Amino acid sequence: MGKIADIVHKNLETIEDLRSLSVLMVSISSLISQRFQEQLVNKTEHLFDTIDSSQVNVARRIVIFLRNIRYSYYPLLGRCNEVFLSNMNDLDLDSISKILSLYHSLRFHSFEFIKMAKKRLTEMIPLFDHPDGFVKLFVALGPIAGPEEKKQLKSTLLLMSEELTSQQVLAVMGAMEEMESRNSHLIKKIASVLYKHLDNYKPVELLKITQALIFLHFQSKELFVKLRELLRSYLKISFIPSEISILVYTLSILPSPHLDEVGMSRIAAVLPHCDLSDLNGLATSVLRWIHCDRKYLDNTTGKQLKLLQKLDHYGLQRLRKCDNLNLLWEELKSLKGDWFAESLLEETVATLQRLMDEINYKNVAEIATFISRTNYLSTSLLDRIASVVIQQIEKIHPFVILGVILPFSIMNYDPPQNDEFFRICIQYLNSYLNGLNPLMLVFLGYSLATLGYFPEDLLKAIFNIKFLARMDSQLEFLCSSLNMRVQFRLMELNRAVCLECPEHQIPWFHDRFCQQQYNKDIGSLSGAQQQIYKMLAEVLGGTNCVKASVLTPYYHRIDFECILDKRKKALPYGSHSITLGSLPETHWGSNTQITGSRLPPGAERIALEFLDSRAFCRNIPHLKGKSAMQKRQLEILGYRVIQIPHFEWNSMALSTKEARMDYLRKCIFGEGKS
Repeated sequence: MGKIADIVHKNLETIEDLRSLSVLMVSISSLISQRFQEQLVNKTEHLFDTIDSSQVNVARRIVIFLRNIRYSYYPLLGRCNEVFLSNMNDLDLDSISKILSLYHSLRFHSFEFIKMAKKRLTEMIPLFDHPDGFVKLFVALGPIAGPEEKKQLKSTLLLMSEELTSQQVLAVMGAMEEMESRNSHLIKKIASVLYKHLDNYKPVELLKITQALIFLHFQSKELFVKLRELLRSYLKISFIPSEISILVYTLSILPSPHLDEVGMSRIAAVLPHCDLSDLNGLATSVLRWIHCDRKYLDNTTGKQLKLLQKLDHYGLQRLRKCDNLNLLWEELKSLKGDWFAESLLEETVATLQRLMDEINYKNVAEIATFISRTNYLSTSLLDRIASVVIQQIEKIHPFVILGVILPFSIMNYDPPQNDEFFRICIQYLNSYLNGLNPLMLVFLGYSLATLGYFPEDLLKAIFNIKFLARMDSQLEFLCSSLNMRVQFRLMELNRAVCLECPEHQIPWFHDRFCQQQYNKDIGSLSGAQQQIYKMLAEVLGGTNCVKASVLTPYYHRIDFECILDKRKKALPYGSHSITLGSLPETHWGSNTQITGSRLPPGAERIALEFLDSRAFCRNIPHLKGKSAMQKRQLEILGYRVIQIPHFEWNSMALSTKEARMDYLRKCIFGEGKS
């Protein structure tokens, strides 16, 4: 196969038949260098117009090749997607199922394909009454089906559940997790079939099973005991670092996790051979054991802490030896959790800074997205990202511009060339507004609004009936958490435009949505907030002079509100009672004009916000974008905004009640007030 790859490489310039080339590309994909991969992608783009639009198999092989080399190259994926769409009526269940699986692996979203696939697959439901075909249909259609189709699929599945093979029941369990199934009878039935096949599964499959069972809230002591026994037996004989990491992690997420001496010795043995992803999985597991393992505090926790120190050592060592940004990214892209944030984050940023000359148009969005997940403000890295984008914007695909903008938005950072950077990004996006999916446009609009940018063309593209109807049709295909996140971002963008850019005359249309959400969420005060509330009542002259958990017009929630008259004396709110930690039943109507119009002459309305660690960057006390935007908007609503950072409130300087009372007086009344 290596010889075949070499022949393809030598003859690449003369190859003109994309059909033959696509077969070879899939076959040699695991053997070739990154440079050769790029040459094949470029050649494929060059030859793509030579194939007929009905060449579904060629397009599918190209997508398989991209999946194999783990490269979500949007220009080629988009062209292949057009081929699939134009031939949807000819695609069978196997083809649709395969394409959906490939798109999922590449994180490529085509709502047009999903919509058409859903229609086509729904028509196939009566055609499959045997497990071989039905399971494939269930896995492909279940996560995107409507309520009626889901009900039909589940009832058919119940009838044939006993006939499922080990791989079929595994696939079904994964689909039920994606569907967020809450059908306890079906879950119990599928779990009982799974139990019969447990001995046949590999470690990575046992991980998928365990995650699905926990997500679906299934409880069975017998099943979990057998799972634990199987995992431990695999762990005793395994020597592959990634497999050991999977086994250990799976053991740690089972109910009542505990790792014995054998398990810890297996971990210690493979540490020198683990990459960052494996180390992160192991460390996350050890931390979970330390937290949960209360029965074995005498011996085991001490050994686990030593193991954690070794994990720290090998993680730092691996980062310091790294000299290639792309290889580093492969290990970093899935990292998250407490261990990474506490032990490796600073060294990771230092390594990225050391290698930042390697940031280019191909990897800039990936690095930017990673930085946005860390909440770690590195101005040198963000300046480099901005510089690359300014110089190479034409080579960057519009689909990834959101990832590029994200860290600047989240961490509220303007690079030295900020006007040019954001102007170039916005101008570039304007040419592609019709080609970007609605969800991406909403997130783009919100990210730019956080920074105070409100591009007119983007807002017009979002705030129109046709766009919103299209977005609604796409929301039904999303999991519940992402669905809600999109709706919240649209609301926040709508609010930002209404308050900060009224000249665009975009109406506020989220009253009902906000009322539904805030009726569900009563809200509560943290320990620090309750402390501040009691002291504010003393400082201002009574509990009737301060309101807690207040909803403003446009539904900002603020921790505390008070009103001072022109003599800087707190005004009582009158007869109202507030239960500490609960949300008042009434709030202003959203049509209220700026708040000053309802106050006595010379009076001012004050919003006090306690800002916990989530409001600041991880490494420095720099206010993040969301909190900065809320402050701007509250000021537009007529508030004087006082933000109380957690690191000031909990500092040694404010270690006594008297010091904290003085601090609040100074914030509210000014330096001159005693």
